[in-house]
Amino acid sequence: MSKRDAFVVLGASGHIGSVVARRLLQEGHQVIAVVRDEARASDLKSAGADIAVVDVGNMEALRATLNRGRRAFLLNPPAPVTIDTDAEETRTATTIADAVAGADLEKILVESTYGAQPGNAIGDLSVLWNFEKRVGAAAIPTAVNRGAYYFTNLDMLLNEARQGFITTMFPAHLKIPMVAPTDLGMAAARRLTTPLDDVGIQYVEGPKAYSFDEVAAAFAETLEHAVTVRTIERSEWESSLKQAGFSEQAAHAYARMIEVSLGGFDMPEDPMRGTTSLRAYISGLVKTGASAHC
Repeated sequence: MSKRDAFVVLGASGHIGSVVARRLLQEGHQVIAVVRDEARASDLKSAGADIAVVDVGNMEALRATLNRGRRAFLLNPPAPVTIDTDAEETRTATTIADAVAGADLEKILVESTYGAQPGNAIGDLSVLWNFEKRVGAAAIPTAVNRGAYYFTNLDMLLNEARQGFITTMFPAHLKIPMVAPTDLGMAAARRLTTPLDDVGIQYVEGPKAYSFDEVAAAFAETLEHAVTVRTIERSEWESSLKQAGFSEQAAHAYARMIEVSLGGFDMPEDPMRGTTSLRAYISGLVKTGASAHC
């Protein structure tokens, strides 16, 4: 494999990274798929990817893998909610950025989030803002794709929806930008192959914004029974998250992230738009079951 032709894809067995890797392979590119478990990448291996089993917390091993490629897709892996997510995700983000700083790459793309901003204990908003800044400090052309609210966050609502309700911390009527991981992966694959001057922040969302009333309606249509929305009061957010298995630190950070998001942040005027609708995603979720999406 020629270094000139290789794309390194972190999180290649996940929701977004797998789409990036498959798309690049379909276009005839060489792909080095970075995964933690080779068994989960058998389809990519069959499709022609070079599988690299690397712990992204191992800076030297990750840098050596990055140096095998020409361009790289960087995604900070989510930490289990049972631990201090901010601390663990900050650790891996720092290690990835340190690996990139010493790598010989011509372009990188960072997967980030709407509302990324400096702060303390606000979950992905602050962790990924710092990730953007740390990676961007390297002398490598850097593109950043900030994704809207992931449809995969709705997967955990399937069992509730089967019982006729869903719960949320968002106001039921509030429309928020949402996006399918497939569309995020396709957008990332496109930007990875664009010229070196295609850098900076772009935003990616689905065809339109949706409310949780619309989420309930999509479940109701697919399940063919009524589904209502139950809104959790702010005073109960953290206790509700802890009951769901979140650590104390993770529950606090996630609640703060929702609180800051509801306070508003700069929205893009002309985002990149995917094609997957809420109804299409929910229909697929119901057909395949949450286990296929989690």
